[in-house]
Amino acid sequence: METTNIQIAIIGAGNMGGAIARGLSKGKLINSKNIRVSDVNQANLEAIKAFAPEVTVSISNRDIIKDADIIVLAVKPWLVEIISEEIENMVDYKKQIIVSIAAGIDFSQLAKLFSTDATIFRIIPNTAIELMQSVSTISSFNANKEQENLIVSLFAELGKAFLVPESQLNAFMSLSSCGIAYAFRYIRAATEGGVEMGIYPNVAKEVIIQTLRGAIELLETNGTHPEVEIDKVTTAGGTTIKGLNEMEAHGFTNAVIKGLKASHIK
Repeated sequence: METTNIQIAIIGAGNMGGAIARGLSKGKLINSKNIRVSDVNQANLEAIKAFAPEVTVSISNRDIIKDADIIVLAVKPWLVEIISEEIENMVDYKKQIIVSIAAGIDFSQLAKLFSTDATIFRIIPNTAIELMQSVSTISSFNANKEQENLIVSLFAELGKAFLVPESQLNAFMSLSSCGIAYAFRYIRAATEGGVEMGIYPNVAKEVIIQTLRGAIELLETNGTHPEVEIDKVTTAGGTTIKGLNEMEAHGFTNAVIKGLKASHIK
């Protein structure tokens, strides 16, 4: 199936559904005219239309899924059952793929709500998907290799995509979907530290963002372990080791690990 001819229906135009629609509209694999989005909130639909005029928007979930190759459920978990009651009798389970981004609604629940014959994917993205910089973790149910490759390729254009067993989805959610908030919290904390040392907040934030960008580039370019790069800037008796040791004395690594594990739904 040529990706440019694929019709995608996205139910939900909130933070994540809207971000997916905007990200796909900026990509090269899907034509914007083949993207349809539904939502009960007219303002959400107008925002998408303003960003990508060729995208079709509607308040009707049933209308947008007609002839769609992929149906994306971009709604809160508690809305999945309500949506399924509305559309499940319209889905052609031999031709249409269902993609759910609702955290915590597993394949067994989705199969009961739709059909045990349905081809279903669960995807955990993060909000950077709009900028095509997301991590999207993907699991499949009743999918063949071609279908898996299709979904992975679509979301790989929006960042990095990983196909994993369903049992690992929640751990990946902690690392990436929740993890982006943890990264922001570090930036905020470092900015506050910069302010305390006499640097203006906007300047401190720019310095931190560029520092993180450089750290990421070093790890990706060199393919090294973080400790290798740490050793390069940590000299005996120097300021870096003093700062690292003080952070560890206050539980930096332990706090990160505990935070990740606390957000891990088992």
